[in-house]
Amino acid sequence: MRQVRHLLQSKGSEVYAIAPDAPVLEAIRRMAERRIGALVVMKGDQLVGIVSERDYARKVILQGRSSAQTAVAEIMSGEPLTIAPDTDVFDCMRLCTERRVRHLPVVEDSRVVGVISIGDLVKAVIDAQAEQIEQLQRYITS
Repeated sequence: MRQVRHLLQSKGSEVYAIAPDAPVLEAIRRMAERRIGALVVMKGDQLVGIVSERDYARKVILQGRSSAQTAVAEIMSGEPLTIAPDTDVFDCMRLCTERRVRHLPVVEDSRVVGVISIGDLVKAVIDAQAEQIEQLQRYITS
């Protein structure tokens, strides 16, 4: 199966980040502009957390907090689960399922080099299965 590095080569490895002291409203704006569900939270070059639409819904909206007055650090998930570029796609899917997360920051040499979502993983598995089916069909018909 493919490794995370292959997914990053296909989808791109641009990392969308926000500072922990930024207002939640800014994080939600960035996610909406990029059509993504999470941002890594960076303090300089250091990964300190991840903030997602789910965090926003549960920790701001449901608690009646102000998006403009609440800092990202107050709602982010600290110490996020990370993966290496050589991690297998199936291992990533297992991690997402077991830990109930939808986004995995990819870290290499203490540096965030990308983010993989559960959608990226599902697409990779579907593509791999389609390729395998095509190969089997060619084998059968040859």
